[in-house]
Amino acid sequence: MADLQTHADEIHEQFSDHLDLTVEEIEERLASLVNEYSVPVDEARRSVVNSYLDEAGLERDALGSGGAEQVLVGDIDEDEQWVDLRVKVAQLWDPNHDSIAQVGLLGDESGTIKFVSFSTSELEELEEGVSYALSNVVTDEYQGNYSVKLNRTTTITELDEEIEVGDDSDEVEGALVDIQSGSGLIKRCPEDDCTRVLQNGRCSEHGQVDGEFDLRIKAVLDDGDAVQEVIFNEEATAELTGIDLDEAKQMAQDALDTTVVGEEMADMIVGRYYRVRGPTLGRYVLADEFEELSGTDATVDAESLLIRARSL
Repeated sequence: MADLQTHADEIHEQFSDHLDLTVEEIEERLASLVNEYSVPVDEARRSVVNSYLDEAGLERDALGSGGAEQVLVGDIDEDEQWVDLRVKVAQLWDPNHDSIAQVGLLGDESGTIKFVSFSTSELEELEEGVSYALSNVVTDEYQGNYSVKLNRTTTITELDEEIEVGDDSDEVEGALVDIQSGSGLIKRCPEDDCTRVLQNGRCSEHGQVDGEFDLRIKAVLDDGDAVQEVIFNEEATAELTGIDLDEAKQMAQDALDTTVVGEEMADMIVGRYYRVRGPTLGRYVLADEFEELSGTDATVDAESLLIRARSL
């Protein structure tokens, strides 16, 4: 972890063209938050940067990196850090909002990480399967899951070499014994740079908003020895249940209740035995591939595991 003077130097470099600041006064503000109020260093840095952004009337994308270093995607473990990457575009997904130009997975030898490029940044589009040097991308964290954001200061250079992408996927299997709250038809915050799931129409960051519908399943697999939580995104949920987003919205409209979607899905999949493969983010495996197992393919009896789970 960099000391306060290093953080102050980097913040000063970011704002030197916008505000009349000294490294000493920036370090004093950081020290006050850290030493007097016991604020973690990273949170203190975010607070100071946000206050200077407001003072200068700037958006975060207008800042330079302030000391970006080249890292592997598997080493990213801090929020709001400016980094350089040498990566291959492993996968592109369809954006779920007009504000997003591109979204997908970037990979290097250490594994893969989600990236987002916003329409307002007006960057050239990345091509799936092509390797790039990306300078000035910023890390993001939500509920322990890390991603990177391309912004208007990001420079994109196509590489002649091909970056090898390491396999960071895990494979788990077990009886699907439960789907958790927040499964089925959900709404996400529509604000730029936010995909948080709404609770009673509210985003934890942006307050009351008109959400955008999405599908997901937060499942619990039990193999008889341990349980593993798995998330199926919209595409995987539709493949797993046969219910796509349009059908789910119609079901909710007919019933005047969004919870019927999750209940219908639970009836279809709970008690079945699955093998799931995908990266692990936090406590969840993200389902990239899955298959239902039955008979001799399943290592334990799904029905007995379901009975045990419901008895706990």
